[in-house]
Amino acid sequence: MIVGIPKEIKNNEYRVSLTPAGAMELVRRGHTVYIQSGAGVDSGFADKEYQAVGAKLLPSIEEVYATAEMIIKVKEPIAPEYGLVRPGQLLFTYFHFASSEALTQAMIASGAVCCAYETVERSDRSLPLLIPMSEVAGRMAATSSKSRAAARESCWAACRA
Repeated sequence: MIVGIPKEIKNNEYRVSLTPAGAMELVRRGHTVYIQSGAGVDSGFADKEYQAVGAKLLPSIEEVYATAEMIIKVKEPIAPEYGLVRPGQLLFTYFHFASSEALTQAMIASGAVCCAYETVERSDRSLPLLIPMSEVAGRMAATSSKSRAAARESCWAACRA
């Protein structure tokens, strides 16, 4: 299969959907991996790391979508991506369709096969892709809350001085 990894363009989304180790595993299993140049930079992965494991670089998001049979993303496509999705193309990402009628309608109109991470279930009905993300979000919320409390306290201390 030809797998494409576009750079995320949603505001404040800096993650990449596939690490070089993941790309290496897909290539090892006979798949072709195309990654948009710079897609991993904000997650700490240079283009050369992907190339070293056999992934190929493409310069633009348009070329990634045009080349790949399967697109792997972190977040749902946003409006500028809707027209890039092709009939029969497999999109694998968090979609959260219930929160966006526009996204839902665009994906239906595209004719793509959409696989939402949040709906993947094991035979015991657990959600192996959603649970870890929820746990990370919970830990980050606690950390963020502590940071905000510390910042607030520092501010109050400065104001009292």
